[in-house]
This record gives sequence, structure tokens and C-alpha cells, in this order.
Amino acid sequence: QVQLVESGGGLVQAGGSLKLSCAASGTSVSDHAMGWYRQAPGKQRELVASITSGGSTNYADSVKGRFTISRDNAKNTVYLQMSSLRPEDTAVYRCNRGYYSSGYYYSSGSWGQGTQVTVSS
Repeated sequence: QVQLVESGGGLVQAGGSLKLSCAASGTSVSDHAMGWYRQAPGKQRELVASITSGGSTNYADSVKGRFTISRDNAKNTVYLQMSSLRPEDTAVYRCNRGYYSSGYYYSSGSWGQGTQVTVSS
């Protein structure tokens, strides 16, 4: 059974930083593409960052230059370092196991429970 557990969310002031963690069990983060999604109230889920099994990273335009996705294979954990946070970054962030096809990331249907990030102005 694949289990993904996010942590690291919280309340932070605009301009601050947070680092989210996604600890995986039942799967290896080194063998799959992994992604971070977010969903704000009243908005659709948005893919903000992804990483291939080979370590290549991709970002949504809205977070490019501010967020960094990374992976620690020894800890079987994927991270999302978020800097220069803005109120519009407020959302529930969830990690996901996925795959790439023709250069695009697709969810495989495995999700964490989510961690709340709230950015105050």
C-alpha cells in the first residue's frame, strides 16, 4: 500500500519560507516521478512542481524561481522548499506519485493527506 505523508505546513508571513516534506512508504521516490499539487479554496488543483526519476525538475510559472522540489532517496522523501511566499500561495499542498509521458507529468492516483500553508500579508 502506497502511503504519502506531508508535513511542514503552517502559518508564515509574506516573504517568508517553508519547507514541505513528503515521506513515502510502500513506494520508492527514486523509482517514480513525484509532484506537488496545491488547491486553494474555490480553485482547482494546480500542479506546482514535479521531479522525474532522473532528477529533472519542472515548475508552474506561478512558482518558478521561488519554489524548489528535491528528493532524498536515502530518506525516501520528497521536499518542496518554498521561498518569497505570497498570500496567493495559501493552499493545501499535497504530494503525488506520478509518471512522465511525452514530457508531461501525470498523476498515478497516489496522494498524501495534505498540509495547509497559510501566508499572511
